[in-house]
Amino acid sequence: MFIVDSYSIAVIFCVLTMLAWGSWANTQKMASSSWRFELFYWDYVIGILIFSGLLGLTLGSFGEGGRPFIEDIGQAEEQYIQLAFIGGVLFNLANILLVASITIAGMSVAFPVGIGLALVIGVVVNYIDSPVGNSTLLFGGVALIVIAMLLNAKAYSKLSSSKGSLPTKGLVLAVVAGLLMGFFYKYVANSMFLNFDIPEPGKLSPYTAVFIFSIGVLASNFIFNSVLMKKPFEGQPIQISQYFKGSSRNHAIGILGGMIWCLGMSFSILASDKAGPAISYGLGQGATVVAALWGIYIWKEFKGAPKGVSSMLNIMLVLYVIGLALIIMAR
Repeated sequence: MFIVDSYSIAVIFCVLTMLAWGSWANTQKMASSSWRFELFYWDYVIGILIFSGLLGLTLGSFGEGGRPFIEDIGQAEEQYIQLAFIGGVLFNLANILLVASITIAGMSVAFPVGIGLALVIGVVVNYIDSPVGNSTLLFGGVALIVIAMLLNAKAYSKLSSSKGSLPTKGLVLAVVAGLLMGFFYKYVANSMFLNFDIPEPGKLSPYTAVFIFSIGVLASNFIFNSVLMKKPFEGQPIQISQYFKGSSRNHAIGILGGMIWCLGMSFSILASDKAGPAISYGLGQGATVVAALWGIYIWKEFKGAPKGVSSMLNIMLVLYVIGLALIIMAR
């Protein structure tokens, strides 16, 4: 299987993860205005499963390193399969709430608050499990990102107040999503053998771990998304029959969104061998900067904001970039 063989390549993979994780939500924006996010989300999770399987059968099956994808699935022990599966369930619950927050508050709010919080928790949790890197630089970067996250929440509050609406629901959903999302990566990382060059009996390769993770995402969606369709955060309840009435364009966009996210997840997991789980996850969650840029400058989510909000957003982006640079330097 293909394995990342240097820290510099691992950083490149983390940057690609950041771009993928920060851009996939554009597909939700691109879907028809009549296409509810609950319906979009079914295609999204299908896209994750498809891409993880394709990657396992290609990059995960060729090359001299590690253990081939099919062979690895056959020897996997139940306890490690369960870890990757639980990671998928946790991620799915968090991500559904994040997508709901995007629908209500926009990308430039949901990502910096939700994913910013997930970054903080995820870096701490993964560093405790695998303390790789300079802790001062790593947590210094995390501290700057916390400040950036608070600035973004303040900017959103000012914008909402100027429009006569309260930001409570969108912010609360983003915070809950972030609290949950900070833990999923740890379970996937713990399901794999530590050195990707040297397979350990029973444990999973990175390709198998991502595939089992994606099965957990899809399986849990039948519970989480079904409940949400009956009791949505906004709008009227919807029926599953409406999914089958969607256009081929809307279905294709949703699947594309899932494949883009899974590309980022796969690259992050592959990079974790050389970068360490804490740094790999932390860098990938630099997606907050990418998503904020999309939301602010492309989708114009802060258009008409009161005086002072623009400065807050610019400071927020600068702090995020410096924080991410410190995380890179931690290795």
